[in-house]
Amino acid sequence: MIEVDARGLSCPIPVVKTKAALDENPNQPVTVLVDNPVAKENVARLARSKGYTITIEKTADGYKIELNPAS
Repeated sequence: MIEVDARGLSCPIPVVKTKAALDENPNQPVTVLVDNPVAKENVARLARSKGYTITIEKTADGYKIELNPAS
């Protein structure tokens, strides 16, 4: 599984890193770690626009966003 650790980064960097991971690995699940609600929402919006299903889990230091390509 591909993991993007965007904790400590402000938008749009988490979105840019996530987009790069999705473009480089188009049919693979991607996990994104972010530490603020704005990044969580922006990453989720990007993934939805690309047809991914999203699972968001609150963690001790932010959010874990699992992106799965549509089957």
